[in-house]
Amino acid sequence: MLTDTIIEDDRWNAVAFEELAETAAQAVLAHLGMASEIFEIAVLACDDMRIAELNADFRDKDKATNVLSWPSEERGVDVDGDVPALPEQSFPGMPEELGDIAISYDTCAREAEAAGKLMADHVTHLMVHGTLHLLGYDHVRDKDATLMEGLETTILGKMGLADPYEIK
Repeated sequence: MLTDTIIEDDRWNAVAFEELAETAAQAVLAHLGMASEIFEIAVLACDDMRIAELNADFRDKDKATNVLSWPSEERGVDVDGDVPALPEQSFPGMPEELGDIAISYDTCAREAEAAGKLMADHVTHLMVHGTLHLLGYDHVRDKDATLMEGLETTILGKMGLADPYEIK
């Protein structure tokens, strides 16, 4: 499996989180032509209290958020809109760690309800988003955001999910 998931909040079981996380991460790597069997992503399915602690510790933001990601190494690009280089396996026979993702049930549920989306669809989008972050994609600069959002929309579309950025 590509994802190694720890479920700290049992509410995640109701949306089959482990399967959603694995499917979303697999879809990203498949779209980018990466062999998923040689990579690994650690995923923490938690609540707002836990993600707020992580957000404070790692980003100096004392509040909950929907998803956080920590790439195992810096893969970002210097030029706005450039495509990050894909990681490669360092040691044959050992999975290459892409990084860690944490996702909060409380915030995801609130956002899904406010947007009128299915929780599973919103979580899938956030897992695609987090996985792209692990691969060096970002949305701080305009061209980077356009690239990342376009990839998210394309990957989700291949999964049969609507464009999460479409204004209704």
